[in-house]
Amino acid sequence: MGRYKIVFRKSVARDLRAIPKQDLRRILAAINAWSEEPRPAGMEKLSGQEKCRVRQGNYRIIYEIRDDEVVVVVVKVGQRKDVYRRS
Repeated sequence: MGRYKIVFRKSVARDLRAIPKQDLRRILAAINAWSEEPRPAGMEKLSGQEKCRVRQGNYRIIYEIRDDEVVVVVVKVGQRKDVYRRS
């Protein structure tokens, strides 16, 4: 299979602005690697949806894989909600 094109929804730009630069570099490196392998280790398919989730540090990246178009669409990048829950 060929290289996948990475596409970001417009709303993702807002998500990325709030992320510290060090974390942002790691997130973008992970996303960039999907052009070669869009189904990396640790990827989870979201139930009832055609979307996938990958954790990158304290963040989750939600994306769609469109094999017929050879495209990966990044839908949402956000901080894990359970990071702040403490027992």
